[in-house]
Amino acid sequence: MSKEDADYIRNQVMEHNSWFNDCIPMIASENLMSPLAKEMLISDFADRYAEGLIGKRYYQGNIYVDKVEQRAVDLAKKIFECDFADVRPISGTVANMAVLFAYAQPGDTITTCALDQGAHISTCEFGAFGQRGVKSVNYPWKLDNMNLDVDGTAKLLREVKPKVAQFGLSVFLFPPPLKELEDTFNEVGCLVWEDCAHVLGLIAGGQFQKPFEDGVDIVSASTHKTFPGPNHGIVLGNGLSEENTKKIQHAIFPGVTSSHHLHAMAALAVTLAEMDVFGKDYAAQACKNARALGQALYERGVPVLCENLGFTRSHAIALDVTEFGKGKACAKLLEDANIICNKNMLPSDTSSVNPSGLRLGTQEMTRLGMKENEMDEVADFIARVVVKKEDPAKVKKEVTEFKHGFDTIQYCFNAGEPAYEYRKLVP
Repeated sequence: MSKEDADYIRNQVMEHNSWFNDCIPMIASENLMSPLAKEMLISDFADRYAEGLIGKRYYQGNIYVDKVEQRAVDLAKKIFECDFADVRPISGTVANMAVLFAYAQPGDTITTCALDQGAHISTCEFGAFGQRGVKSVNYPWKLDNMNLDVDGTAKLLREVKPKVAQFGLSVFLFPPPLKELEDTFNEVGCLVWEDCAHVLGLIAGGQFQKPFEDGVDIVSASTHKTFPGPNHGIVLGNGLSEENTKKIQHAIFPGVTSSHHLHAMAALAVTLAEMDVFGKDYAAQACKNARALGQALYERGVPVLCENLGFTRSHAIALDVTEFGKGKACAKLLEDANIICNKNMLPSDTSSVNPSGLRLGTQEMTRLGMKENEMDEVADFIARVVVKKEDPAKVKKEVTEFKHGFDTIQYCFNAGEPAYEYRKLVP
């Protein structure tokens, strides 16, 4: 049965590829790698190990690995305007764990956003923060602009005096007002950490914020959302003391990683090189598309958060679909129409299982060449399913036809290559 099992598994993956060729991808935490980056994933790097720092490995055989990793580090420092970069974390959550291990002990207080404010699950009691045993205290929040209450946050920081002030969201609509809090950070003496997983590509393209100019000490991120690289992680820092630099390096290895998935590291290096060239145009278009999508949905009767602020300054928008059946039901109807998005908690929610909201992202549609006019068409598909309750099977046929005009990768060195087909990239 083993060969049949293997054939079954491959067939399911090929079916998935075929299905996504017919789908509009709107999960805000996903993206498409370039074919050149994907080639790295099936190189011999996938079969090798490298433990330790560049030039100081515990294994032989890392001559070329060191060269690739050094180029990745150099590119990251350039693109993100910082003096420290470590590309060894194997995911965004692993990067978060490394920061926790480096700078927080069990029992320490960390201030952070709450899950219903859009925070990532790793900051929750049942996530990495809870596993580390730190005490999380949540910031006050303003629903009208989906952002921190600056005065309330400053007051909270002075009251609890956290070891670390952590920021970052999975529903990351607007830059956090960190510059306005910089004096408070200095007064309290806390380390300032931002999880920029969702907006890393927008930062690389100069479209969101410059964390290190806003008083951030250390950035953690995954590298496969608005940054269109592999499932991997990165840690960035600027102005870290020698002691704090050693702490984070040691926390990454041997703290939370052994070998750091060299094939993904190489794919990240390629993506960094591509974003150095194409990142500005790509990030700008992703943000334009998100605002256009928000406006088009709003005009069709779909409640989009923060209408008074232009809906978003990032790649993502948040919808309150309570009147149409809540997030879970609407996400399933849209999936039946080949529109892929996810349910999401809003600040009024108490349940992550059946929340009020939907989260939509434009970064992958942008990667496929869609622009503002296409966002109007996508909004129409969504409204027909969610608001007008049209048969998803009928809409699906039109979605499939529409999507076939956008099936190749853009904003990379080999733009125009098929996005979803299976290809043998290495002879």
